[in-house]
Amino acid sequence: MTSAVADFLAPTVPVATSAGRFKVYTEKNKFRIPNTARALGGQATQLGFAATDATYNCQPNALDFPVDNLEKLETSDLENILQEGADLVAQAAALAHEKTVLDKAIAAVGSGTALSIGSTDDVIDQLDGDILSVIKAAKFGGLMGVGVLIGAGAWRKVKNHASVRNRFVAGGKQQFNNLGIADLGQLLITNAECKISLLCYDTAPEGVAESISFMLDGDILIFAKLATPTRRDPSFMKTFRLRGQWMVPGSYITPDGRGEVAKFDWSEDVQVTNSAAAIRRTVALS
Repeated sequence: MTSAVADFLAPTVPVATSAGRFKVYTEKNKFRIPNTARALGGQATQLGFAATDATYNCQPNALDFPVDNLEKLETSDLENILQEGADLVAQAAALAHEKTVLDKAIAAVGSGTALSIGSTDDVIDQLDGDILSVIKAAKFGGLMGVGVLIGAGAWRKVKNHASVRNRFVAGGKQQFNNLGIADLGQLLITNAECKISLLCYDTAPEGVAESISFMLDGDILIFAKLATPTRRDPSFMKTFRLRGQWMVPGSYITPDGRGEVAKFDWSEDVQVTNSAAAIRRTVALS
């Protein structure tokens, strides 16, 4: 189990070793289309890594699910108990990974700029402009996809804005019952892929009445992405993971011998690889 939002924002790059090199693109060190022409007897352009490139280091992660021997005695189906533990661990790991990705994305894009949502403003045209800006920043042309990740509060404002709803009016009649996130993508230039972020957490300290907030809520992230990135392409974010080592299962007996622990191990490193190829828009929710 993985987080669809995390994989959307920081898709996985399978790597052979836990540490290695990857390309980082900045305003000073931008992606450039290589010259592929070679003179007779001359050298070809090399696409290796330079000293200015960064190093990923896949951090070990682990979660355990203990099963007491008493639970084994109460049921003859130990396999189902361990499967239940595996599901719980996978869900918790997916949520933890998603929060890590969102935290790093928000830190990378900064405070952002406000999306104008007045009655005469065109929300779609503003997002179209941002998409074109991201494509220019990535400099990967039509090979590069663009993702739009929208917070819950921002989506509520955008989907009900007149500039969006009026695009679905024909003959004076509304042509849809409820606008979905896929419909938004069809309105945007390049048919950008869109998703909603619904990850929420308690911002109040322990022992105080809970205060649940969405991670993005009034934010929209427009970013360059490839569904299957490499260590070199100019996507906004990537998750480096050891190939074939995602949520590796195992088990061990507790020190007191009274139970068995289902264990799950994996290694990953979430990196912002091209901070220039992302734009943050903020939506006033009040």
